[in-house]
Amino acid sequence: MATLPDIQPTRLEREDVGGDLWTLNFGPQHPATHTTLRLVLELDGETVMSCVPHIGYLHSGFEKLGEHLNYNQYVVVTDRMNYISPISNNLAWHTACEKLFGIELTPRCKVIRTILAELGRIQDHLLCLGTAGLDLGAFTSFLYAFNEREHIYDLLEEICGARFTVSYTRVGGLMYDITPEWPAHVKEFIKHLPKPLADFESLLTRNRIFVERTKGIGVMTKEDAISWSWTGPLARSVGIQRDLRKDEPYWCYADNWDGKGSSAVDFKVPIAHDGDVYARYLVRLEEIRQSMHIILQLVDNIPAGPVNVLPNEKATLPDKREVYFSIEGLIHHFEQIMTNRGFEPPIGEAYAANETANGELGFYLASDGENAPYRARCRPPSFINYQCFDKLVVGHSISDVVAVLGSLNVIAAELDR
Repeated sequence: MATLPDIQPTRLEREDVGGDLWTLNFGPQHPATHTTLRLVLELDGETVMSCVPHIGYLHSGFEKLGEHLNYNQYVVVTDRMNYISPISNNLAWHTACEKLFGIELTPRCKVIRTILAELGRIQDHLLCLGTAGLDLGAFTSFLYAFNEREHIYDLLEEICGARFTVSYTRVGGLMYDITPEWPAHVKEFIKHLPKPLADFESLLTRNRIFVERTKGIGVMTKEDAISWSWTGPLARSVGIQRDLRKDEPYWCYADNWDGKGSSAVDFKVPIAHDGDVYARYLVRLEEIRQSMHIILQLVDNIPAGPVNVLPNEKATLPDKREVYFSIEGLIHHFEQIMTNRGFEPPIGEAYAANETANGELGFYLASDGENAPYRARCRPPSFINYQCFDKLVVGHSISDVVAVLGSLNVIAAELDR
């Protein structure tokens, strides 16, 4: 039987540093690790000589659950992966399902999903920036960020009745259509956001303490970021010009998204080159502004029509009014929910990914033709980003560990399979 490494606080003799090293458990009790992350640090004084990240404190068997729930039921599990922007997980899961089924969404659904994806990006970035400031002692900036997140919760509650775990998407569409007033409420929020965002930036961007705690800390080179498979804001902070919305466009990010020749939404992909904590902060801040720009292009131009593909596709749930007032709708609903005849996917496999706040969130599905996937696997960006944490903190002080961890925006439920 293999022996477990000694992780108790102890002194280690290391000739290469010419002195004693202390082993320190950083987390999971430390506030910056959110009770679910653990780092085993070897310290020479306050300098980190080595770091071993540990995961598994929030293991829930997320992927295996995907093989026992049908293609609609599993959406409630995705909410609990990245619980900072659950709607983004819903969208990514059903994007993969629709690629497997060969379903083309309606134009109205594409616009609504694009708006929701950008609201999820804003929601996620606000928490990342707010807590990153909080971990470094900037409590006021945390309040500014969280206050704006509440408005997004209100917008989600308006269309699906839930604020947190929304489970809003379905194969081929959405749970419900949006309310008539929702676009106006979204527009009102986006028009309101620049002022508090500017106030937030004035608290941190040129704050001497914040800048000295973040510039030159946790530097990653472009070559190493590619080797470690970084995506999203982390990759763009080192100069990697990759964004799935541009490179593999989908929904309204693609030209002719409505079949009538409409152009893709216009936005810029923020790029930095320093690759440090401060660069990641700036990239996320600019991405919020670009998301606002995307939403304003769409919110007044949501096309009419259904949000779900035609019921005769037999891959989507019928409208509730059909269930309650027609025998055909009731039978359709019964087959989808209560029997194994609900879904008839082709035998094969599919992988699809969305550009979420943390990077490429992808799902791989293998189908044997049954009602649930034969295999379901996830490519969670937090898991990929966290694996190189030791490279970022070695040589820095203990206090820098907090800054680096906050800049990665690690969501613990995305780590544990």
